[in-house]
Amino acid sequence: GLFVWHLKNTGIRQIPCQFVHLCRVANDRLITFQYFNFLKRMYVTQYNKDLSQRAKPKSDSVASPFRELQQLDQGKKVIHKIRPISPVHQPLSETSSRNELREIKSAAETEDSGPPVRAESKEDRQWKEMKLRLDDLPGILARLSKIKLTALVVSTASAGFAMAPVPFDLTCFLLASLGTGLASCAANSINQFFEVPFDSNMNRTKNRPLVRGQISPLLAVCFAASCGVPGIALLTLGVNPLTGALGAFNIFLYTCCYTPMKRMSIANTWVGAVVGAIPPVMGWTAATGSLDAGALLLGGILYSWQFPHFNALSWGLREDYSRGGYCMMSVTHPGLCRRVALRHCLALIGLSTVAPVLDITTWTFPIISLPINLYISYLGFQFYRDADRSSSRKLFFCSLWHLPMLLLVMFTCKKSLLEKEDKGDLLGGNHGRAMEITLP
Repeated sequence: GLFVWHLKNTGIRQIPCQFVHLCRVANDRLITFQYFNFLKRMYVTQYNKDLSQRAKPKSDSVASPFRELQQLDQGKKVIHKIRPISPVHQPLSETSSRNELREIKSAAETEDSGPPVRAESKEDRQWKEMKLRLDDLPGILARLSKIKLTALVVSTASAGFAMAPVPFDLTCFLLASLGTGLASCAANSINQFFEVPFDSNMNRTKNRPLVRGQISPLLAVCFAASCGVPGIALLTLGVNPLTGALGAFNIFLYTCCYTPMKRMSIANTWVGAVVGAIPPVMGWTAATGSLDAGALLLGGILYSWQFPHFNALSWGLREDYSRGGYCMMSVTHPGLCRRVALRHCLALIGLSTVAPVLDITTWTFPIISLPINLYISYLGFQFYRDADRSSSRKLFFCSLWHLPMLLLVMFTCKKSLLEKEDKGDLLGGNHGRAMEITLP
């Protein structure tokens, strides 16, 4: 009985201690469980790489039913290649060996043909030196000298020679035309020599000979010198010094003033108009040997005609001029470009009216030329009002036929030498009679 009583007392006393001990054990077991999981993960990752955690591949996007149907159709389509049936008399070993030989040969041919194709493609991509052939040289030099522009210059100089109030001299006319053409070729060649880096940025001029490398710069300069020196010599010695001086001044004005001013100021358009106005003056001085009012009138007509012609042309090439770095009215001052074109269209009417006043043509000239002058003025007004490519294109193409038509009408209405001589005789006779009357 005493032993039982002792056990009960010790159990009751140890209950609080056992409770605290159980709490501590529980905490220790919890911590031990966390550490156990950590150690388990470390063990798995280090010694059992197959069980390590890996990133799952991204699931494919849900395909549309149309693609699934296409895939099913492609899966269903199975192409069976039918092999040729070998003849009965040939054994199977021989046919199989021949087929293998054919396959090996075809593979070898494809491998041999592969590298040359790649080599050719690399050669095509590399820069090649363009070789100059003698057959292509005339065409290259014609494009270098801007043969169409040179023909226009020679035609305006011929018109000035024909309008001069002197008898027609064929030899002087041919020498003046040849010298003017050579001077124009020289000026255009030097112009292209200076503008190579800028012409390469424009679609309109990127195919010029110097830009493409079809001709060397040295050869271009030599060609310009071989045209300019004989041309000025012909005009000076074969015609007269005044015409030669005008030709040399025009080359200087075009190459040393107009060409650099194209990238500096819009005043280049007015300087270029002066360059275009000098050839008819040269034709007049070649025939008469002097600068008269008729020469200035012809130069004024060419001066005014160039503004609607060039402004309409530059309006459609604004992107090209801005890409090339040229300072043009159509790019920087579009409103002024259209106003100047309209003003000079109207100025052509006034200049045509001045011709009979200066005793160059009859009074029929301003009357006959009035319709074509009014038409180009109307197109100039449309260009000023609409300011679009369509109106500028119409004005430009009208200017192409307006100038030769105006010069032709002017030549047909030119006053003949007999009329001028009769008028001079009448004036001289009246002056003599007045002197006789005043004498005692």
